Amino acid sequence: MEQMSKTQLQGRRILIIEDSPVVAPFTVEVLEELGCEVAGIAPNLASAREYIEKADFDAALVDIHIRGERVFNLCDILEARGIPFVLTSGYAASETPDKWQGVPRLQKPYTFEQVQRVLEDLFERQPD
Repeated sequence: MEQMSKTQLQGRRILIIEDSPVVAPFTVEVLEELGCEVAGIAPNLASAREYIEKADFDAALVDIHIRGERVFNLCDILEARGIPFVLTSGYAASETPDKWQGVPRLQKPYTFEQVQRVLEDLFERQPD
């Protein structure tokens, strides 16, 4: 199973939208260990929007709160472009609008295994 998982995630380009100087580097390490490529790290909404407009990635890990602002307008853009994403947060899921309640989620602090599982599930759901 691990062999299959590694192949499934190998070469996938993932955008990280995260403002934490601790969480972002940890996430980069996890993604690289899973065989993914990090398409970029966006520590603020402006850089996140720039990355999303380029759309040179397969999925995104999106922190719900970036520098005190919510990111749900970015979720609208990702959805419109057909780019799957995972919401990450250290806060309760109740802060997420109903529209985004069904989106895969990682609760911080997350582990290597949780990132692997959520990304595998995310890509299994996507049509080829």
